[in-house]
Order: sequence, then C-alpha cells, then structure tokens
Amino acid sequence: MKPPIIIAVDDDQAVLQAIQRDLRQQYRKNYKILSSTSADEVLETLHELRKKNEEVALFLSDQRMPDMLGVDFLIKARKVYPHAKTVLLTAYSDIEAAIRAINDVQLDYYLNKPWDPPTEKLYPILDELLNDWQSNYRPPFEGLKLVGYQFSPRTHELKDFLAGNLFPYQWLDMETNAEARQLAELHQLDAKELPAVVMQDGAVLKQPTMLAVGEKLGLKPRATQSLYDLAIIGAGPAGLAAAVYAGSEGLRTLLIDKRAPGGQAGTSSRIENYLGFPSGLSGSELTRRAITQATRFGVEFLAPQEVVAIKPEGQYKHIEFSDGSQVVTRSIVLSTGVSYHKLDCPGLDELTGAGVYYGAATTEAVAFKDKPVYVVGGGNSAGQGAMYLSRTASEVYIIIRRPDLTATMSQYLIDQIEKTPNIHLLPCTAVAEGLGESHLECLVLEDLITQERRKVPASALFIFIGTKPYTDWIKMNIIKDSKGFIETGRDLAKYSDYKEFWKLDRDPYLLETCSAGIFAAGDVRAGAMNRVASAVGEGAMAVSFVHKYLAET
Repeated sequence: MKPPIIIAVDDDQAVLQAIQRDLRQQYRKNYKILSSTSADEVLETLHELRKKNEEVALFLSDQRMPDMLGVDFLIKARKVYPHAKTVLLTAYSDIEAAIRAINDVQLDYYLNKPWDPPTEKLYPILDELLNDWQSNYRPPFEGLKLVGYQFSPRTHELKDFLAGNLFPYQWLDMETNAEARQLAELHQLDAKELPAVVMQDGAVLKQPTMLAVGEKLGLKPRATQSLYDLAIIGAGPAGLAAAVYAGSEGLRTLLIDKRAPGGQAGTSSRIENYLGFPSGLSGSELTRRAITQATRFGVEFLAPQEVVAIKPEGQYKHIEFSDGSQVVTRSIVLSTGVSYHKLDCPGLDELTGAGVYYGAATTEAVAFKDKPVYVVGGGNSAGQGAMYLSRTASEVYIIIRRPDLTATMSQYLIDQIEKTPNIHLLPCTAVAEGLGESHLECLVLEDLITQERRKVPASALFIFIGTKPYTDWIKMNIIKDSKGFIETGRDLAKYSDYKEFWKLDRDPYLLETCSAGIFAAGDVRAGAMNRVASAVGEGAMAVSFVHKYLAET
C-alpha cells in the first residue's frame, strides 16, 4: 500500500527547508513528505496524485504567500482531498485571519512561527491530527476500477471478462456511487465514454474492448511461436486438464480462449461433488489452480483471442484468429464447451445485460442486494447460482417447467435449496415476457397447468437453461450431430459421409474427430457426461491420443 502524503507549502525557501527537515525527522517512516514554494504548483499536481490513487493526510501551508494566501490554498486543496487535515503557519499578525479560517473553512489548526523546539510545539499537534486522520481513513482500493452504469450490456460484458480472468476490480456505478462520479469528473469522462476502466497507474480506457483491457492487464492475445505440437481451443475444465497433461509431458502447447479460462464451471460459486475437495471449491479457485499449474509446465495461454477458422494442410493445421493472425500446430483439441440457450420470450433480448443475464450469478449478485431475483433452470448450474444469489437477494425464485428438481439436479443441491428460507421453487412455470424500460422491472409468469398469467416485480433474471455447443464457427469438415455436438471415435461410422473425410487406414481414436489429429473433449463432444470430473478426464485422455497421433506423423 502506498504511504499517505504530507504536503508543506511556504514561499520562503529557508522556512520550507526547516519544515521539511522536521517533518522528515518525525514522519518519514510512515508518510511521504512533499514540499513546494508555490501553492499554484501544488494545486496543479493534486489531480495527478488523485489519478494515481495517492492519499494526502495533511496540508501544512504558510498564510502569507505572494501567489496565494494560505487559507485560499487550503480551501482549494480540500476540494481535491476533502478528508485531509489542514494546518496554517502564521505570524503573530495573522492570528486573527487564522481564527476566522477555523470557523469559515474548518481549518484544523494554526501554528505560530517559529515552532522551536518541534518536539514541544510541532510534533504533539501533528501527531494528534494524523492519528485522527488515520482513525477515519479507509484505504482506497488499489487496483483497477470499472466505472459505468449497472444496466449497461457493455458494462456487464467487462465485469464478466474481468471476473472470469480473475482480475480483482472495483465496480463503481455512476447512478449510486459518489466515488464513480468523482472519478468521472477527475478524468473528464462523459456518459458516452462509459464504461471506462481506470487502471492503478491512472491510465483510463474509455469504452474498451476486452482485447484492449486484456493487453493492458498483461494477457497475451498473440502467440510467440509459429509452430506448436498441440493447440487447445477452449479453456474450460477439459481444455485446462489437456493443457496441464500436455505441458507436463513436454509438448509445445498453446491454450486459447476467446474470453476467460474456466468455461461454465469457472462461474460456479461452489462445486461440491469434485473428487478430493470434501468442503467444495469455487469454479474460480479451480480455474486459478489449473492455470497456475499449466503455465508452470510452460503452456502458453492466449486470451482474449477468438479462433475463426481451422485449415488442415497435410500434417499441419493452420489456426486463424479474429485479428487476422494465425499459428500452425501439429494437433488440436477442441474443448470450446457449451453456452446457455437463449430464452425466447418477448422483451428479454432487449434487456439482456440490463437485468437479464445468462449465467453470471457470481458477477452480478452484489448489484441486487435486498432485491427479488429469479433463476430459470433446474440443473446444477441453476442450483449453484440460486444458492449464491440467496446470500444477497431478498428472495430467490427458481422457475422450472417440471413438477420438481429430482430429475435434473444433484440431491445435495436440492437439500441445500430446501433448507434456504429465501429460495422458493416455482414448478410447472415458465417466463412469458420481460417488462421494463431501460432495465428489467417485471416478469410475466405463466402457470403451465392452468395457463394463467401473472405479473411479478423482478430486479434480475438469471438464465441457466439447456446447453448449446459452441461449434458454429467450425466451417471445416467436422461431423456434428443434429444439435451441433462434435462426433468422435467409433460413433463416426454411423454417418454416411464419414469415409469422405477420414482417409487413414486405422480407425479414429476414441476422442478423435473425422479430421485426423483433431480431437474433441468435454461438453462440446457428443455423448459427454456434462460433469467437471468427466471433462477433466477427457482432457487428460485426449493428450494420450495426441501422443499416439504425433508418433505416426
């Protein structure tokens, strides 16, 4: 944490040197001491100090200065640092002005010059003021700050990106947070330039893309090598497991994700049925451990970076990115996972990111403290989301089309939900419509048995329904089932066009697609079990088949 600052101002160089000497002798261990002969110069630097998250604890100023009276300087300084203590240095002739300043501008103290000895006439006074300042001081958040509007899709996208990449940040809503408005004024931001990311060094990114934020925070969206043994597309549990095993076994490995590592599992507030963690762990913690492990083994991680095409040429596969760059790899593991299905109801598309969210419970929960929220879905992700939201929301309503949760949710989650008083299950119910101007305000719910509809107040709707594989971007000859999941291994033989694409004498390996050397693992693969443990197993298994394939070529 940066030490707070004490600033001394006096136009007399000899007096200023004496102040500086005495301040440093007593306070240099805990405070940074700055001094100047010009009040105007100090005022010009205060805004820069604020932008860099520097805190001023005390201003000590001479009263009679040619460019500005000390009282006027302290008034202006206090506008930038309203909680800083203020001390006026005066001659006997200025005592009346100092007394008036105590009443008029809340001056904390005035000192007569000279103050010798400082141990009697300076330090006891400043000690008391600084102790009072410290007792009320709350250190500012030291890290990046996201300034914007809660019900803004762009803001939600950045929050989701920062949280997914495990970057600590402070969210400041312009409509409810005074610090947000102060930062906007300090950096001269207007509404059309929001959301904005304020970095710790004071740099400001206005309406940034995820790529711009990622690069500024040290993420690497571009590969360092031109040829890899293995490229893993998608950094969910399957992709992370593949990266760990490939890296540990010496393969030159590239891990690529368009947003953040972890996939859907990375957004889970609590995973309690994963082997070896009897107390459970969060998806973000699992992701953090896995990324650390993979990078320790030399795996190169690119994010945010989107793959738009794969072009096999002989034994090599050319991967093209959305920014026009490309890399070449000898093998590929596709582990792009799945996304939630869109809920096709009037009003929801327009309100997505403004009260309507797909997943994102851990990202947005705090914004809806003491407000009613709704969760759509009966799977484990919906149950985990509801449990997390119940910590802050006044009421959480789970909407499902079935009569109960037993067929779709793990029993441990059902038990937890039943024991949580502010979670309520709405069975045989569907969302019919979302209502609101700039953000979600109400939902229209339909009883699927009686077809009756009713309108309910709703601050937010979190959707966890269905699984749609992220495979639309794959334009090459990769066989998929009717729902878009990638077919692998012996299941390929049931497709009539399989032999048009598979030209090797051997059969495809268990997780190999119809394109030799390209494998699929995790939820994106047809027939996958949709569990974290099985995805991790498939990621590890895929690497063993990669080794077999590479040995052939």
